[in-house]
Amino acid sequence: MTLATRSVLAALLAAGTALERHLPAPLLAEGPQGLHWWQWLAIPVFAAVSLALGAALGWLSHRALVTLAARTRATWDDAVVARLQLPLVLLWTIAAFTALRPSLDLEPDASLAVTRILRAVTYLVAFWAAFRSLDAAFEAAAAAPWTRGNAGLGGILPLARRLAKFVVLALGVVAVLTELGFHVESLIAGLGIGGIALALAAKNTVENLFGSLAIGVDQPFRVGDYIQVDGVTGTVEAIGMRSTRIRTDNRTLVTFPNGRLADLKAESYAARDRLRLYANLGLAYRTTEAQLRAVLAAIEGALRAHPRIFPDGISVRLTEFRESSLNVEVMAWLRITDWNEFTAARQDLYLRFLAIVEEAGASFAFPTRTVHLEGDGGRAKG
Repeated sequence: MTLATRSVLAALLAAGTALERHLPAPLLAEGPQGLHWWQWLAIPVFAAVSLALGAALGWLSHRALVTLAARTRATWDDAVVARLQLPLVLLWTIAAFTALRPSLDLEPDASLAVTRILRAVTYLVAFWAAFRSLDAAFEAAAAAPWTRGNAGLGGILPLARRLAKFVVLALGVVAVLTELGFHVESLIAGLGIGGIALALAAKNTVENLFGSLAIGVDQPFRVGDYIQVDGVTGTVEAIGMRSTRIRTDNRTLVTFPNGRLADLKAESYAARDRLRLYANLGLAYRTTEAQLRAVLAAIEGALRAHPRIFPDGISVRLTEFRESSLNVEVMAWLRITDWNEFTAARQDLYLRFLAIVEEAGASFAFPTRTVHLEGDGGRAKG
């Protein structure tokens, strides 16, 4: 507290003491709760003076913190300080009222009650400031480079944020109730017994909560991923505290409890680093060996010339003599992860395969069956 502030408070205290000696008799009479009427009138006046002092001192201290935070390279401290202006005003207001309180000349019981109320309000404001600071801290953590590079950490931050705010809220309530004179020991014991009973009754809810925690840490999939789980294929639309919702290809919404989902095998198509091109080309049996070799060489050349083809794993082989065709198996990988882009590239390659077969003078086979009838002298028996 500055020297000027101390001088102002001392002057107010002296004025209050002198004022009490010159008050009229009606104001010195006892009013509600054993307080004199002048004390009841002085309380709102002192509150207004304290609020004015708190606003001035809170603004000055906030500006000082803003200046200090601006000198650092980090941005999280700027976000935290920006949320502390109102709590600082309230804390300075409480401090000013505490300094003025002796001039009220309260009885010991009333003085103790006011002291407890001031401490309880101080705890309340302090935990409120911590509650607001948590939002800024977790927002800064989510935007930090080390979080963006760690998918598991980024997935657990929302849950950690909720848990941290719950802990701060619980501590604040306990501190305020304790300062107001409530016996929280029995309350905490009762909450412990009730928590055990609630955990037993809400087994599935607790299981889903830990399932969401496991999904957030392990990150088998994220919101927006295209996955297949338990026979359901679709896009992950939301991962909540209790359940995960998947939008299917038919635009229906399937909801999985997180506790069950954490134990299921989930296949994520979004995790692929490339997509496979696979085709079986059926050529007609009248295709000659030279034509077939030309087709195989040209298809492999077309694949290797494609700019998005992965060079390893290209295979173009004659694999089977089918009933009505010579089967040519084509397999390659494209460095593409977007499905729509892949289908466009696959179409271009298929059209190129068609042109290669035509240029070699070969043709694709139709499902056909030839039946030969034999009889005496080459005549069919009746």
